[in-house]
Amino acid sequence: MSPVPIGVVRFPGTNCDQDVFDAVAATAGAQPVWLWHKETGLRGVRGIVLAGGFSYGDYLRAGAIARFSPIMERVIAFAKSGGPVLGICNGFQILAEAGLLPGALMRNDRLTFVCRDQPLRVDSVRSPFTASFRPGEIVRFPIAHGEGNYVADDETLDRLETAGRVVFRYVDEDGRVTAAANPNGSARSIAGIASENGMVLGLMPHPDRAMSLLVGSEDGRGVFRGLMEAAA
Repeated sequence: MSPVPIGVVRFPGTNCDQDVFDAVAATAGAQPVWLWHKETGLRGVRGIVLAGGFSYGDYLRAGAIARFSPIMERVIAFAKSGGPVLGICNGFQILAEAGLLPGALMRNDRLTFVCRDQPLRVDSVRSPFTASFRPGEIVRFPIAHGEGNYVADDETLDRLETAGRVVFRYVDEDGRVTAAANPNGSARSIAGIASENGMVLGLMPHPDRAMSLLVGSEDGRGVFRGLMEAAA
């Protein structure tokens, strides 16, 4: 069986693209493919990842300029056709700016950049990205962001909760939602959400940096396995 091609989009300023490329390469059955931001085709990929970093220097606000890159027109069409798209950190911000996910990512409530390993609770396995996890499972991914404060109106938040679209939530070591465990002030401690069909996932934590026990966690492998299987 031929490997499944997964596109990794590179914007000017992206700095986690190699991490994502390596994570895809380390996923059995997947083959990473570079996609430059000025491309107007997807080179036959069957899944797409928008990596973390600081696309276009985060000018205006994080993800606001990248959303208008030529490649994004194709990414949006791909997502709307049911293709799997994963947005990590800045990638989540771009997906929100592009309207593929509701809400917005604002400055952290402490107004400081936060970088640490973070426990997360898997609150939904309805998305293919979390199909290999157990409901309520605690995983650990690194976080590294200054604008990760997820905000949305109460109606949107209620709709996300009811539909099982809140995929990851910031928790403490015991899996409890607490103010101290929330690194950025995100509404309802939300760390990641999915689209209505579950095929678009945005999350601020980095599964691409949790691919080996040598760096503290291999929990991120489940996310990339889910991406590959959805693409296949």
